[in-house]
Amino acid sequence: MRIVAGELKRRKLLVNPGATTRPITDRAKVMLFDYIRDFMPDQRVLDVFSGTGSLGFEALSRGAKSVVFCEQDHRAHSLLVQNATHLGVSERTLCWRTNCLRCSFKAQGQEAWYPYGVIFFDPPYEMIKDLKVGSPLFKSLARLTRDELSIANTLLVLRTPTESLFHVPDAWQTERVITMGSMDMHLLRKQHSSSQEPLDDEEQLVD
Repeated sequence: MRIVAGELKRRKLLVNPGATTRPITDRAKVMLFDYIRDFMPDQRVLDVFSGTGSLGFEALSRGAKSVVFCEQDHRAHSLLVQNATHLGVSERTLCWRTNCLRCSFKAQGQEAWYPYGVIFFDPPYEMIKDLKVGSPLFKSLARLTRDELSIANTLLVLRTPTESLFHVPDAWQTERVITMGSMDMHLLRKQHSSSQEPLDDEEQLVD
């Protein structure tokens, strides 16, 4: 696994062996970032279910201001931290070991890291079937539409198996779907805020 373009081009990344994480291929990254590259410079980025950081580090290489990584798996998080150190970007990254379904996404209270302009949301494929109204995954996407967490017109990238059936909050509107083999990359834009919507699990969130 490597970074394919930008200031960190060709730098290699450590990856988690086995099926715990699902790194994106270099070819898929090229297709994705060819489309979103003009929106990337100076953005605060959030990489949810980040694994060892392939998407977030690619964004940083292409001009993102900072990246917050959210990953629960201990081994993947350890490799994520090592990647940040190896690439020399620790000061521009926050590697947060957290439950992505209960996370506040407020970067441990450090407001310099958000609101986010680009969000990579890359849950394990088996979780996509549970992406429906009222589910923990749905509520996570609803939290991310709040103005304190995301700017107007925030770009959300959601990766799923092809032809998956799922629901996202109305604030996220599909702009484009990029299909490669058995994978869809959904590009969505924030259309409005859900800052006034009650979320019944708020008291359980992890800061």
